[in-house]
Amino acid sequence: MLSRAVITLQTLALFAAPVTAGLLLSSPGGRVLHSASAYAVFTVAVVHVVTAVLAWRPGGGSPRPILYAAVFLGLTLAQIALGIAQVKTLHVPLGVLMFGMSVLQLSRVSAGRRTRVAAVSQG
Repeated sequence: MLSRAVITLQTLALFAAPVTAGLLLSSPGGRVLHSASAYAVFTVAVVHVVTAVLAWRPGGGSPRPILYAAVFLGLTLAQIALGIAQVKTLHVPLGVLMFGMSVLQLSRVSAGRRTRVAAVSQG
């Protein structure tokens, strides 16, 4: 449940980043807003790693979500570095890739929940 909420926040933060990038290109205050969205994505990525570890340890579940969260955090750090260096030719496609990954992970978590709910209601 908590991991689904964190992945939802992650997806929303990633959705906000290109919106603020558009503001960066069109308004004087856009840089501050895009920077704030980058901080939000980074913060949610760190919380995602912590949540994945906490869900794995006590529950004895698969460590696979930890790997996904750690890779995503690494991509977030790369995205921030590319943005600071103003390497737009890599920064933009990486952002699209990250958003796609987040949507895919959100759909997997949601589908897993629906499968568990259906199994419980049938059993």
